[in-house]
This record gives sequence, C-alpha cells and structure tokens, in this order.
Amino acid sequence: MAKSSKTFSCSACGASFNKWSGRCDGCGEWNSIVEDKGISAGPPSKSLGAKRGSSVQLTDLSTQEVPPPRKMSGIGELDRVLGGGLVAASAILVGGDPGIGKSTLLLQAAAHFAQKGLRTIYVSGEEASAQVRMRAQRLGLDQAPVKLAAETNLRDILTTLEVEKPDLAIIDSIQTMWADNVESAPGSVSQVRAAAHELTAFAKRRGVSVVLVGHVTKEGQIAGPRVVEHMVDTVLYFEGERGHQFRILRSVKNRFGPADEIGVFEMTGGGLAEVTNPSALFLSERGAPAAGSVVFAGIEGTRPVLVELQALVAPSPHSQARRTVVGWDGGRLAMILAVLEARCGIPFAGLDVYLNVAGGMKVSEPAADLAVAAALLSAREDVALPAETVVFGEISLSGALRPATQTENRLKEASKLGFTSAIAPAGGKTVGTSGLKLNTMSDLTGFVGEIFGAG
Repeated sequence: MAKSSKTFSCSACGASFNKWSGRCDGCGEWNSIVEDKGISAGPPSKSLGAKRGSSVQLTDLSTQEVPPPRKMSGIGELDRVLGGGLVAASAILVGGDPGIGKSTLLLQAAAHFAQKGLRTIYVSGEEASAQVRMRAQRLGLDQAPVKLAAETNLRDILTTLEVEKPDLAIIDSIQTMWADNVESAPGSVSQVRAAAHELTAFAKRRGVSVVLVGHVTKEGQIAGPRVVEHMVDTVLYFEGERGHQFRILRSVKNRFGPADEIGVFEMTGGGLAEVTNPSALFLSERGAPAAGSVVFAGIEGTRPVLVELQALVAPSPHSQARRTVVGWDGGRLAMILAVLEARCGIPFAGLDVYLNVAGGMKVSEPAADLAVAAALLSAREDVALPAETVVFGEISLSGALRPATQTENRLKEASKLGFTSAIAPAGGKTVGTSGLKLNTMSDLTGFVGEIFGAG
C-alpha cells in the first residue's frame, strides 16, 4: 500500500516543506510550520499516468469571442477601477488596513448593485448581522434589497450560494472562513488557500461574481499565501491615512481592465463619497507659494492626477542626518540626493530631509523625480517656485532628464486646473497644451542653474 505523503507550510510566509521543523527556513519564524491538508480529505489518488484523461478542446488565436458583459454599480470611481464595471463570474480580492473603510465601501457597492437588479448576498464573518444592519442604517442603505448572513463555515456558505443563486457574493473576510476538512485554525495559510480556491472555483463554475475581503500585514501585503492573489481575477488595495479623509482604491491586478487604475473617495459622516476631480481636491488646501512646495503632474492608471510634494531641509542636531519620507520611495529619495551632490555639487550632508506627499496620496512613478528634486532645492535654498507651475520628469544617474509618458495628458490636466507654466524634460510630446507655457530641460544641472541660479 502506497505511503501517504504529507506536506507542511509556514503559517507566516507560506513556504512549503516536505517535513516538519521547528523553524522556517524562509522567514525565520519559530513554531510556524503546520501540516498542510488540502480541501479534499479523501485517500491519496493514484498516479496521473494510471488513468487516461479526456482530450482538451483547442482553439486558435483568431477565435472571435464576445467581450464579457459588465454590470455598472453607479459608483463611478469603483466602476473605473474595475475596468468599466463588474464582470460576471469574476473573483475580486480587496485588501486594506484595519478601519480604512473596506466594509463600508463594499456594503455601499452591494446596495448599489442590488438596486441595479443584481441578486446580492453579503456574508460577514467578522460582525453580527445586527452590526451590519446598523451600518446600513447609518449609510441610508437599510432599504436596499441585499441578503445578509453572518457565517464562517465555508461548506454552509457554499451550500447557501448554491441554493440562492446570487449574481454577486461578498465575503468579509477570507481570513475568517473555516473549511471543516482542513486541520488548521481559521486565518492560517492552509485555510485561506483552501477557502479562496473553493470560492474562486464556485465563481467560475456558477457564473457568480465573488468579492473577497483580505486583511493586510504590517508590510502592507494581503495576509496569507501569495497564491491567493494569483487565483483571483482582480486585486484591489484600499489605501489612505487615518488622519486624512481621502481614500484611494487602487487596482494592482485586473484581467478585465487596466492595472494601476485608481478611484478616489472621501470619507464623510454618511459613508464614502466618490471624488470625480481628485486633482482639485488634493490641491484645495494649498495656500500661498512656500519654499519646499511643488506641484507634481502625475499619471495614475489612465488618469492624470496633480498632487503637492512638500519638502523640509533643516540642519541636523545629530551625527547621522535623518531621511523621512511619507508617500514616496525612501530609496529613490536617497538616489535623488546622491545625484544632486555628485552631478550638481549640492551637498545635503548634515541636513535632515523630510519629504511628504500631501493628502495621503502614494506616488510610485519615476516621473516624480524632478518634482522631488525641485522641492528639495526649494526647501534648501528657501526659494519658492511660482504657484502656477507644475513639474515632472525622470532623473537618470548621469543627471540627464528623461521624458515622462503621457506628457500631453499631464499638461492638459494642469491647464484645466488653472496652471500657466510647466517644467518638464525635453523630448516629450507637447501637442495641444492649451496655451500652457512649457519650459523644457535636458539635464539636472541646467535645471538647477536656471530655476535656482546654482549649479
């Protein structure tokens, strides 16, 4: 009789092993390795070669198929991030920090989809039904035709979905689901993987759209095995700072639309309100020109967004100067400081440097390099840039400025918001800038000399 093979996985990082050990070789955690049993608890199957399978139907690349139909929620920012609406039989994973508003957003989405005619079920594994109803009353959604359940047993949930045959099912959250044939605690790697697999397979098999809510780790990644993000069709992150009212819904993976698309919401007493013009909102509290303040014309997905970058440079009282960044990559800040010193002769040694993206926005594109350099130089020299000027461009290690993508869209958005001039690298497409005065630069040394009179 064939011996049953066992596999083990780390509940902290998801690494797999053939035998148990006290310490995970992947992440270094102690006592985190548990036996990994799949969703099927039957006897081990025979070798795949022992039984002949059926032939798979093949098609060619020229096959014409009808695009998947989409259902609009009526929440424009959500529909934008989904790629134009909800696709039937799709699996969507939504992650975010605790208390950021994931449940509020999805309850509002469930109510809007239900009012559009979709049979919608909201399953909460974290709250009682009464708590969800209280939130719905506070949001003014208590009359929406949404079916509600409070359950964590995966088998019971799947049976209910089979009977009810909904168009949309929201599971809040995947870490609370419990599969009774997996011998581990809810929230473990094995349980999360099994629950995500079963719910995703159900979505494809029955044509039901399934939305899974996922908790995040302190590093900002969705908790559980990374394979869950590969299983689903769309991965969305709900971001924002507790001290700001703005919330960003960001698509990091979408099989039915563009990735890196964002939707902007504002947290109000009546729930999340969509922001149709985020640039105007991010710049609404910007006052008179100040040293260290620069407006960056960025691109998030397909949308141009203008945000304010704020820098502060001050003498350091410590032997090791501080470098503090909020909303941008700290490693890229170190690179910009090194290029300014090596190529332009402007040292920041002995100076504390603080950089902040106003409004709680997170900027990741390299086109923000020139705006960051401008903010740092403005703060260091105590010279304010003109208030009606936007800056963008990528800086190379040689000090050259590289053109940014979608230059024309950035300039059009700046012109629409009343900006009259822009500083950008030479070589970008500048057709149709609506009378915006464009000052192009080819290298960082020329930029420093012309704008700040140094270099």
